[in-house]
Amino acid sequence: MNMIRLCLLCLLLQPAALFAWGRTGHRVVGSIAQQHLSRKAQKAVQRILGNQSMALAATWMDDIKSDHSYDYLRDWHWVTIPDGSTYAAAEKNPHGDAVEAIGRMVAALKSDTISVERQAFCLKVLIHLVGDLHQPLHVGKGDDKGGNDFQVRWFGNGSNLHRVWDSGMVDESQLSYTELARSLDHATREQMQLWSQGSAADWAEENVGLRTSIYPEEPGAKLGYDYQYKHWPLVQQQLLKGGIRLAGILNSIFR
Repeated sequence: MNMIRLCLLCLLLQPAALFAWGRTGHRVVGSIAQQHLSRKAQKAVQRILGNQSMALAATWMDDIKSDHSYDYLRDWHWVTIPDGSTYAAAEKNPHGDAVEAIGRMVAALKSDTISVERQAFCLKVLIHLVGDLHQPLHVGKGDDKGGNDFQVRWFGNGSNLHRVWDSGMVDESQLSYTELARSLDHATREQMQLWSQGSAADWAEENVGLRTSIYPEEPGAKLGYDYQYKHWPLVQQQLLKGGIRLAGILNSIFR
C-alpha cells in the first residue's frame, strides 16, 4: 500500500465527530464570512492569514487532530445544554467548550499584545468554532454525544445522526463549497442585522429548540431522500447564519 492510499484510509477511518460540518460546510461558512467583512477587517484578516483564505483556514482545527499536542482543543468543538436548560444554567466542561472558547478567542484578537502567530491561531479557531456552533448537534443534550450514539441508516448505510448533519446532507447536495456558498449568500439586510444580534451563548441556545425536530422517532431509522428534503433548508440556513455571524464578530474586532 503506497503512502497516498494509506493516508486516505486513515482519513476514512476517522470517527465522524472529528469533522464538524465536514470540510465543505466549514469552508462555506468561511467563504460567506469573507464576503461580508468590512475593509478594515479584510486588511486585518489578510495580514494575519497571509495568502490563506478564510474558507481554507476554516478546517484547521480538524486538520490538526492527529497532532496530539493539540488534544486540549478537542472539547472546544461542542457544548452541552440539556433540553429545557440554558448555557448559563448548564454544567460547564472544565476543559472549555465552544461558547467559552469563542469568547476567549475574541478577547485575544482584540488585544494588541499578542504575536501574529498567536493571532493566526486565535483567528483559525474562531472561524472554525463559529461554524461548529451552527451545526445543531454540536450543542448536545448530554445523553448521546451530540447524536454520535444515535444510530441510523443513511441511504442504506450504517451511520449516526451526528454524521448525517456534519457531512451527510451537505455531501448529498454534490456541490463544491464555492457553489454552495454562492447559492446561499443572499441574506437581506434585515436578516443580517437580526442574525448578528446576541452572543455565542444565545446562538448555542437556538440549537436546543432545533434539536427536537431533527431526531427521528427511534434509533435505527432509515433516512434518505425524505429526510434530506425536509431538513436541507435548515442546513442551508445554519451555514448562512454562521457565515454572517462570523463576519459580524470579525467586523466588531477589527474596527
